[in-house]
Amino acid sequence: MSITLAVDVMGGDFGASVTVPAALKIAAIAADVNFLLVGDEAAILPFLENVPASLRARLCIEHTSEFVTMDDKIAVALRQKKRSSMRLAAEAVRDGRAQACISAGNTGALMAVSRFVLKTHPAIDRPAIMTALPTQGGHVHMLDLGANIDSEPAHLLQFARMGALVAGALDGHASPRVALLNIGEEEIKGSELIKQTHALLRDSGLNYIGYIEGDGIFRGEAEVVVCDGFVGNIALKSSEGVAKMIAAMIKTQINRNWLTKLLGALAYPIWRGLKSQMDPGRYNGASLVGLNGIVIKSHGSATSDSFAHALEVAMLEVRKDIPGLISRRFSEAAEDKNA
Repeated sequence: MSITLAVDVMGGDFGASVTVPAALKIAAIAADVNFLLVGDEAAILPFLENVPASLRARLCIEHTSEFVTMDDKIAVALRQKKRSSMRLAAEAVRDGRAQACISAGNTGALMAVSRFVLKTHPAIDRPAIMTALPTQGGHVHMLDLGANIDSEPAHLLQFARMGALVAGALDGHASPRVALLNIGEEEIKGSELIKQTHALLRDSGLNYIGYIEGDGIFRGEAEVVVCDGFVGNIALKSSEGVAKMIAAMIKTQINRNWLTKLLGALAYPIWRGLKSQMDPGRYNGASLVGLNGIVIKSHGSATSDSFAHALEVAMLEVRKDIPGLISRRFSEAAEDKNA
């Protein structure tokens, strides 16, 4: 199966200097993957000068000089920038010229543009942002991470169903454990939103294990953690901040004097392994689940290596046909409800 990935070359803090080298890296190791590079041709071509002809043949440029900045408001991205690299990449998925769109651009704009262009399944009210986070024993899929600031219990139930489907498909879990993020594990704790969602999840038929606290996320107590976008985004950014703080503190302690430097050198293989496991770039690539097409959001500050991880996420979701899987299951559920 040949795959075409549409890349918003101009998105993110570094644009083509990150996105194009990442595409070249993946193209070199995945012979069945082609790329539609959407952006300013003048910014793209310098990175393709010494690319072998066989590889260059799998890279197509769709030129546009318009792009969404990290500060653009959603209305600007939707109404005033209809030829932006972000929108054209999403339209390539809609039109069948690509199987996935990947962007490091403005999150709010990407969600709005993707929802406008690709739409959602009729049985899904809202898309959600979902990504994998490291745990002590592997990783956990968490959603929503910022697409929806205000959610209702029915929305969180839909997020849980989508999350369980994605975790099952990507990781091979027959019945992934689903947990609801809360301030405690006791039945009496939590807002009305949490309590009502808890009741829905208990009767959902999912492998629902109940409430989970923030620290339980990283102990690997569940394969899927559900929350609203406000809480999820704070949890995500806090965890990334803690990881960076710990790395900085370790570096400071190692550099205190010649003895600590020596001990640090002896322990270097351990630090290297730990850094690799905790590196946010290793888990770069959040999926906008619920859309009629695959859209992957990369960190805006991604390096070429971490953007390549986002491309790998897109490839995996294409091969597993995640939108098709979600569509089929939600259609079946709607038919059963109406029967």
